[in-house]
Amino acid sequence: MQLHVTIDLPTDVRGAAHLLADPAYVHAKVRASGAVDEQVDVSGTAAGAFTVTTRRAVPTSQIPAHLHALVGARIDVRQVEAWEAAAADGSRSGTVVVEIAGAPVRVTGRTSLVATGPDASRVTYEGEVRAAVPLFASAVEEAAGAAVRAALREEQSVAARWLAGADGTPTVGPAAP
Repeated sequence: MQLHVTIDLPTDVRGAAHLLADPAYVHAKVRASGAVDEQVDVSGTAAGAFTVTTRRAVPTSQIPAHLHALVGARIDVRQVEAWEAAAADGSRSGTVVVEIAGAPVRVTGRTSLVATGPDASRVTYEGEVRAAVPLFASAVEEAAGAAVRAALREEQSVAARWLAGADGTPTVGPAAP
């Protein structure tokens, strides 16, 4: 199943890169996805290439009830986003992989960060959801795709609040280090 999700951010691409590479922001977006347990690792910096690896446990309430038997009481999700260094205009591209432990589901694809205005940017995720479950692959792929879309929609809300400085979080902008 194909997956296409965009996230619009109210900051330029340099500010967006600093946001995406900020461990505190990554923790906030993972918690907002409903994680009951989380781990975040950011290697590299927004000034160059960077990789964001998250592990989170989410309750199975986020997937259809008839699929609970396939995954248990919680879902352990590992996500890796590897961002390349910025182009001259600040745009970036990278890869994304999402794996669900204990379930034969994997999302692989590409991600990009581009300017959409002087103080606006867009992150796009293009990928494929694959499930290796006889008879149930389509249903599992649909459920996994819906969960990924929901998490990314929540990420857009968290990013907007974070960039606005709401909830005591720092703002990130063009002048960020």
